[in-house]
Amino acid sequence: MASIRELHQQLITKERSAVEIAQDSLARMERLEPQLHAFLQITRDRALAQAQRVDAQIAAGEAIGLLAGIPIGIKDNLCTLGIRTTCGSKILENFVPPYESTVTSRLAEAGAVMVGKTNLDEFAMGSSTENSAYQLTANPWDTSRVPGGSSGGSAAAVAADECPIALGSDTGGSIRQPASFCGVVGLKPTYGLVSRYGLVAYASSLDQIGPFGRSVEDTAILLQAIAGHDPKDSTSLKVEIPDYTQFLTHTLNGKKIGVIRETFGEGLDPVVGEAVQTALQTLEKLGATVQEISCPRFRYGLPTYYIIAPSEASANLARYDGVKYGYRTAEAENLLEMYMKTRAEGFGAEVKRRIMIGTYALSAGYYDAYYLKAQKVRTLIKQDFEQAFAQVDVLVCPTAPTTAFKAGEKTDNPLSMYLSDLMTIPVNLAGLPGMSLPCGFDAQGLPIGLQIIANVLREDQIFAVASAYENATEWHLRTPALG
Repeated sequence: MASIRELHQQLITKERSAVEIAQDSLARMERLEPQLHAFLQITRDRALAQAQRVDAQIAAGEAIGLLAGIPIGIKDNLCTLGIRTTCGSKILENFVPPYESTVTSRLAEAGAVMVGKTNLDEFAMGSSTENSAYQLTANPWDTSRVPGGSSGGSAAAVAADECPIALGSDTGGSIRQPASFCGVVGLKPTYGLVSRYGLVAYASSLDQIGPFGRSVEDTAILLQAIAGHDPKDSTSLKVEIPDYTQFLTHTLNGKKIGVIRETFGEGLDPVVGEAVQTALQTLEKLGATVQEISCPRFRYGLPTYYIIAPSEASANLARYDGVKYGYRTAEAENLLEMYMKTRAEGFGAEVKRRIMIGTYALSAGYYDAYYLKAQKVRTLIKQDFEQAFAQVDVLVCPTAPTTAFKAGEKTDNPLSMYLSDLMTIPVNLAGLPGMSLPCGFDAQGLPIGLQIIANVLREDQIFAVASAYENATEWHLRTPALG
């Protein structure tokens, strides 16, 4: 599996052309997709056209950036001009956006080659990619298991080397949890660091777009390209974007690392706990001081999230009514019936569940008891993190309580499914950056993820700790045994 820098070197020395790299990626997708189903559509024509432009630049003697000619998968809730964007939902099965999202236009400017749109849980609601209306994505390490969610397609595509990098979105762990399950690196940036313009909204105060890669450096390079202020997004931060690769390091002398006490206990698979404890010993050997930190309100993250996110979803998804765009029922006698039938037929069970929870939480008489209280608890969770970061540079914990579970194992038990995001949700509620990177394997050969969390806009701290750990270990070098 070649890194971005290796592919870049091959391009500038003319060892391979961008078209050849794109064709290799497309050929691998063609071979693996019948068993993986990571992509909802393969954008062969667009990919080859973008690759040809990069080759023309090289032939003309122009300098190219690191991402030029690099194949990338794009989660199918990011709008792509003229290319179907379904959000994994029947209600958007024929939706072709009339505009391009900010992140995909920035990637196109950087010369990245979009090879396809990746599968996801419908409207990014889920932890296993089983809620997609179209197909079930398999985990490349064991195709009977889920890749995690909701960005399961992107994580699986990178793990299987269908493309070296991909984009996902993370509302409650949707980048980090699938990165953990698939043994790749996934980063949820600080809320507002990456423009959400063109990301189909699920929960607007939580959603954030972020990168997947095989290595910490690859995610740093990809974040570099997509981060930065965007006037089209009112929540976009006006901050200077550093060169994230300058923070990659081999030692951690002077770094203070906090271990979140509340993440070790009931519900944590002992094998996951052991792998994380071993990772902490490695971090100490690299020069870091490790101490236990308590975030007492951490455990309230899950119930808080499942009031705030569905409430925002119920408002955001009201626009899918069969009038303006998307699916419309064939039979309806009046407008109200058309609304009801369109939404009943177009949305899947999990999306309906969350719309109903959200509508209930926002309804008269319940708003104060549920939504307002959840927002207050969110503030308390944020305060816990602030107190923790007054003592340490980064916080560390498992990314997910278990390794990848079997497909169908949790579909009848929504609560058990929701618990998959137990460790990741508080990070979104506080708007912090968090990364998952591989730190071991269980007895079945399934990857285990280590989560590193930093304070607002301190991605530099995450990259420093993650790169030092990655350089000292070999977990990221393992690859699934696919064709």
